[in-house]
Amino acid sequence: MCSFVVVLTWLPLVFGFDFERLNAVLLERFGPARVFMLEKWQRMLLAALPLTESEKLIKINDFFNNNFLFIDDLEVWGQADYWATPLELIGQGRGDCEDMAIAKYYSLKETGVAVEKLRLVYVRARTNGPKGASVQAHMVLAYYPTPTAEPLVLDNLDLEIKPASQRSDLQPIFSFNSDAIWSGVAANATRNEGSGQLTRWQDLQLRAVKEGLL
Repeated sequence: MCSFVVVLTWLPLVFGFDFERLNAVLLERFGPARVFMLEKWQRMLLAALPLTESEKLIKINDFFNNNFLFIDDLEVWGQADYWATPLELIGQGRGDCEDMAIAKYYSLKETGVAVEKLRLVYVRARTNGPKGASVQAHMVLAYYPTPTAEPLVLDNLDLEIKPASQRSDLQPIFSFNSDAIWSGVAANATRNEGSGQLTRWQDLQLRAVKEGLL
């Protein structure tokens, strides 16, 4: 029987991710096959550090849209609605809209984009398929250049980053980040401090910390 050892020289921490811990967890849960993508993600984050925020949005949005298959939770996790951490997305190599949006959120934070500029947005998305138009639950990431600015939308349905006003196919329901929940997506939407009532979000953040996403 052949045996092998995976040897990687990990780059230093960027802002808070512990990539040695992430590597260990990835190997334990998913085996060595996806280690290359973990390293690719780290190198992408380091390359994004000196970029402008506009350039970071494009680089990170493209990275996840181009490297991961869109598959629903039932097929990946055997559950109707499971929010995966970025490491779990990397380990599976596939995920749904929540997984993509959450991975982009963590990645932008890691490259220095302030949390107050980022919100995960739960929307109803209108799509056209073989059987005609339909409406589905969906999640995107919104970026606010300034506190009162119109947000830009990072999505895996429409791969181009666009202002929210150009996404008439999306009807926002509520938005949230690590600090708060809003009743909509507008900059002046009603804000509720804390996001503790979102149990899936709380659970995901706890799992992410244990994995090394500090």
